[in-house]
Amino acid sequence: MDTRRQLKINSVIREAFTDYLNREGKSIYGSAFVTVTNVKVTPDLTLVRFYLSIFNNPDPDLIVQRFDERTFEIKRALAEKLRHELRRIPEIEFFRDDTLDQVYHLEDVFKKIKEDDDRIAALKNAPVELPKKKRAARKSTKK
Repeated sequence: MDTRRQLKINSVIREAFTDYLNREGKSIYGSAFVTVTNVKVTPDLTLVRFYLSIFNNPDPDLIVQRFDERTFEIKRALAEKLRHELRRIPEIEFFRDDTLDQVYHLEDVFKKIKEDDDRIAALKNAPVELPKKKRAARKSTKK
């Protein structure tokens, strides 16, 4: 559970980082669509973790690696923006947030389950023709 102070710093850092992404982000991630889904500051305020959702790119882990390579540049830009609000700028870590990918996967699984249920229900409701039993011919016992 985050304290009020952490929540306030989360929102301030998130706002500054999204401004940075709007100005300089294209040079990092190119044509990909990157959004900041979450920002978490540790209780001692020495580390901030950015969770990024990345779309329209075949290798989203490469985008996260590019952010990691520019950590110093990003930290410096955040320091300029937040110098009047924070005494120390925390260290930065980037993570890929793949919760939407998991949601899409779960939707596909549920669709397949529904289709299977519909198929089973259709089979249960379909009239079934049982094979007709052949009657054995009786031998007549007339004498």
